[in-house]
Amino acid sequence: QMQVAESGGGLVQPGGSLRLSCAASGFTLEYYVIGWFRQVPGKERERVSCINDINDGDTDYANSVKGRFTISRDIAKNTVYLQMSSLKPEDTAVYYCAARPQIRDYYCSAYEDHDYNFWGQGTQVTVSS
Repeated sequence: QMQVAESGGGLVQPGGSLRLSCAASGFTLEYYVIGWFRQVPGKERERVSCINDINDGDTDYANSVKGRFTISRDIAKNTVYLQMSSLKPEDTAVYYCAARPQIRDYYCSAYEDHDYNFWGQGTQVTVSS
């Protein structure tokens, strides 16, 4: 069964850091696009970051997290990470990872939410003092 599962969420003070993990099972991450999304109740889901295998590693970030978040992959562990630093209260949300097969020459930023095939259950991130 193909699935992804998030972990690593929790409570952190403003300015702190967290690393989220997205572990894939039933398929190899190497040939898939992985996106990190977040959602706050009552608001639209936001794509935070994504990673792809084209051009020796294609990544993209939302303007709201650029310079603070870093996405990476460990193919051997079949896991994608989202390193979050300088966290702000407005980063509080449920964070989801999602996967879909990559298409040659398509940058990860080209995919919309509905293009992703597999979604995890989410992990809560709360930034508060």
